Amino acid sequence: MDKYFEEEDGSTSKTINNVTANNLNSSIPSSQVHNNMSGARATDGGRLLKFTRELSRTTVILETVRELSWSGVPSYMRPDVWRLLLGYASPNSDRRDGVLTRKRLEYLECVSQYYDIPDAERSDDEINMLRQIAVDCPRTVPDVTFFQQQEVQKSLERILYTWAIRHPASGYVQGINDLVTPFLFVFLSEYLEEDMETWSIVDLSPQKISNIEADCYWCLSKLLECMQDHYTFAQPGIQRLVFKLKELVRRIDEPVSRHMEEQGLEFLQFAFRWFNCLLIREIPFHLVTRLWDTYLAEGDALPDFLVYIFASFLLTWSDKLQKLDFQEMVMFLQHLPTQNWTYQELEMVLSRAYMWHSMFNSSPNHLAS
Repeated sequence: MDKYFEEEDGSTSKTINNVTANNLNSSIPSSQVHNNMSGARATDGGRLLKFTRELSRTTVILETVRELSWSGVPSYMRPDVWRLLLGYASPNSDRRDGVLTRKRLEYLECVSQYYDIPDAERSDDEINMLRQIAVDCPRTVPDVTFFQQQEVQKSLERILYTWAIRHPASGYVQGINDLVTPFLFVFLSEYLEEDMETWSIVDLSPQKISNIEADCYWCLSKLLECMQDHYTFAQPGIQRLVFKLKELVRRIDEPVSRHMEEQGLEFLQFAFRWFNCLLIREIPFHLVTRLWDTYLAEGDALPDFLVYIFASFLLTWSDKLQKLDFQEMVMFLQHLPTQNWTYQELEMVLSRAYMWHSMFNSSPNHLAS
């Protein structure tokens, strides 16, 4: 297609060609997904060499790292790459450590100023917000036992409360708690090895925990800069993207769009959560970081590209949806059968999204109403 897949192993290009040759309106069987996708590009020797070469430069060329990252980042490079993609770490290697040290100290000062104080020094709104965060933390990624550790939930609470206090235009909104978890996992992976299920945050020193929290805080802040109106009052940014999603689905797959409309199913009833939590609640957690490689590679263009990813995600089940009535569709979309998904299924979703974006984006007003 273009630069994103230049000199790749060909698996994605083959997938796009196969999808193009087929009826775009039909869902793609799981067996075809496995035949078309290798799901292993991030660990190919050639890609590892390219990543290593780019990251070892005195000044990293961010656009090159962005292009490489779109198709997946090697797991052990992910902490460094994500910090660079979000503009949190300096592309200049001589300045990088100094900037990180300063930002981590700044986070510590914010925690001391806003979090580590008695309730008597908080306003009623701040007390209520802290209580809501404390309620939501145990509900965050409930299927992953690591996030149920009390110390992990305390880290989440500090990050979220500090972020909310420093961003009064939105404050804390349910769903932001989910957005911290990929960062927490990735930055913990720098210090903890083996399987995530065996991790214990108490094995880390307070200094390391503080550094991890700071990195999560600043990366969350950078991520949300490009989607600020997703979490302000009435969340207008999400409402706007849900409308665009409905329009895109109508143009790509008119039969399923018509069926959903005839059954009275509104896209807000299921897609609001997708945009609010960026699909974290819809796919197995072990696939989330791969999905977020693509998210972060999109940079400021992410909100608009989400529409294409979510259209591709929804239309995975086009044939199935057309056989369901309203109540069945609601139940199906709230409990999508993704629990056994592997990287192959996710790569297929991203491939279709990329293809549709390439097709439609040449007409800037194609989703305007």
